[in-house]
Amino acid sequence: MMYGWIIGAIVLIILIIALSRGNLFQRNTPTAPGSNVTSSPLDILKNRYAKGEIDEAEFEKKKAELEKTN
Repeated sequence: MMYGWIIGAIVLIILIIALSRGNLFQRNTPTAPGSNVTSSPLDILKNRYAKGEIDEAEFEKKKAELEKTN
């Protein structure tokens, strides 16, 4: 009769440990935009140009420098 209570307590302890470690509901999903995904230098440069952080002249200059190194 007490075995049900003991099993319930063990399950509760395991659940608390799993939740505290964050492993219970962790999913293997693709990374979200803006996360630490490695991008090539040219991709970073294109994104900066698309956002308007740099103008066309600076984009072309830096693009030429990148092409020289590769």
